[in-house]
Amino acid sequence: MSTHLRRAAIGVAALVLAGCSGPAGAPGEEPAASGQATGGSEPTGTLTVFAAASLTDVFTDLGEQLEDEHPGLDVQINSAGSSALAGQLEQGAPADVFASADEAQMARLEDGGLVDDAVVFARNPLMLAVPLDNPQGIVLPEGRAGIPSLADLITADMTVAVCAPEVPCGVAAAEVLESAGLSDAPDTYEDDVRAVLTKVQLDEVDAGLVYVSDVHAAEDAILAYAFRESEQAINSYPVGVLTDAPNPAAARAFVDLVLSDAGQEALADAGFQPPV
Repeated sequence: MSTHLRRAAIGVAALVLAGCSGPAGAPGEEPAASGQATGGSEPTGTLTVFAAASLTDVFTDLGEQLEDEHPGLDVQINSAGSSALAGQLEQGAPADVFASADEAQMARLEDGGLVDDAVVFARNPLMLAVPLDNPQGIVLPEGRAGIPSLADLITADMTVAVCAPEVPCGVAAAEVLESAGLSDAPDTYEDDVRAVLTKVQLDEVDAGLVYVSDVHAAEDAILAYAFRESEQAINSYPVGVLTDAPNPAAARAFVDLVLSDAGQEALADAGFQPPV
């Protein structure tokens, strides 16, 4: 199948789914927060962002943009499955910002008093990713109008990779597979969506369920198909500043950038949908 068809499939999805303690200060002064500038609000020092794996590329770009705007700032992006990151934060891992691939993991931290006032900044549906050489010869069903069901694309002899049930992309995958009557279809479960994407790119599976943003990140290295059931499991992405953030000024600046017009444009370019 040609790159043209992959792009056509993405186009169909767009139509249907558009959707881091320093020395003490002078007597009487409060000690500076680690990594934060003294005597001003200019972000500087180290900013640590814990972000869902699907945000790796766009958050890296936004972090570099913030570094360009604030030369004294070093942004560190730590990407993994949202549930694993939430667990690390609950165990005291130092971080300033958390961005999750679903609202459940953020609610878990808000309930624990670790994050206040998180804001949803993006949404992300799933697509079926296929190796570029398409070993199973997956084709769109002929003579049928509209977007196909997963059952039209996944056959019994295919090996299929999805995210583990503990992470947001795994929850979404289970929902769409069940809706399509294919709940027993997965052959392997991965820790995060980028691991699913890697298996597809390495031809280790015939197909995998990944986010639309991962299809964009893969560029022309895979084929991808939109499917009908994805509308029932579009994940919402919230971002928030940790209540004990070592560098709250920089954390606020990063969140403000994500929510800004420039941040939203970068997210749209990466395949994310705006919040509703």
